[in-house]
Amino acid sequence: MKPVAAAATSTPGQDQNGPLLDVRNLVKYFPIVRGAIIRRQVGSVRAVDGVSFTISAGETLGLVGESGCGKTTTGSAIMQLERPTSGEVIFAGRDLVRLSREQQRAVRRQMQMIFQDPYGSLNPRMSVGKIIEEPLLVHRLYGPRSERRDRVHQLLELVGLSATFAVRYPHEFSGGQRQRIAFARALAVQPSFIVCDEPVSALDVSIGAQIINLLQDLQEQLGVAYLFISHDLKVVRQVSHRVAVMYLGKIVETAPSDQLYPRPLHPYTRALLSAVPVADPEVESKRRRVILTGDVPSPANPPSGCRFHPRCPWAQARCGAEEPPLTAVDRGHAVACHFWNDIEAAGGVPPVRSNGHPAKPT
Repeated sequence: MKPVAAAATSTPGQDQNGPLLDVRNLVKYFPIVRGAIIRRQVGSVRAVDGVSFTISAGETLGLVGESGCGKTTTGSAIMQLERPTSGEVIFAGRDLVRLSREQQRAVRRQMQMIFQDPYGSLNPRMSVGKIIEEPLLVHRLYGPRSERRDRVHQLLELVGLSATFAVRYPHEFSGGQRQRIAFARALAVQPSFIVCDEPVSALDVSIGAQIINLLQDLQEQLGVAYLFISHDLKVVRQVSHRVAVMYLGKIVETAPSDQLYPRPLHPYTRALLSAVPVADPEVESKRRRVILTGDVPSPANPPSGCRFHPRCPWAQARCGAEEPPLTAVDRGHAVACHFWNDIEAAGGVPPVRSNGHPAKPT
């Protein structure tokens, strides 16, 4: 079931004409091939397996989960950097999956991506000015060279850098400055949507905070929408209007930020939030921790039924046999769990064995 849109009419990104981006049952499998001479496919890595969500104009959707759950692949498939195995990616009314590369080129101006590594995402042989100017040349914007130069200077100042930096090279900048340059490059073609793939994970906390503030300021000024991919729940709470929690290729819960954090419904979401430290020692000492057992299963051989059930302390026999659909339980809040209501009624306390330890999944 497709997640329910954000509720309040005053919520940023609410669009009466429909969402800017509508991802429907997105699937991306990577083939597993073996054989030195005769190559044959022996299986598939199910990196993204039936993901659906929407993003409205001017809205930020945070996509969170452990490493390897398919977050980056989802962003790459939306951008068509990885061609989806199946599903629909409808952007501004057009299904990008069905477009040819030439047709995608016209749409790509409205969609940009900022990558995780600020050191590897910029060409070290090009000056900063050339890096930011390149998309203007590709999309044939700002004809005369003087106009393009002025636009580059304007973009540098927009992201908090001096226009004089245009003649310098990426190796002369810090990680935070390089990420600002990446933002300037993404904004050069005036996009309406940007995929931010872990944009602050490689940066110091203070520098990351500056980048987050920049991201929010740019959204307020320009109205750009973001898909913000991260494993840091604190950062996601700060920047996102809505949050989608992903586990092993599937979205297991989605809700507005102000609903998800005080009221997580899926056991995996509860476990993620219980691992986030709290600055107040008294509050921290009273929190209930959800300790997960075992490792994340392989996406090449995911468990039957609910993919989280081998690690879930609340799992029952039904969980291993029947996959729970992503079902709306409140306006804007959806969860994929058979027993979320019972877990919430129990206060999120895992069942225990006679020895006092949490029960293992059945």
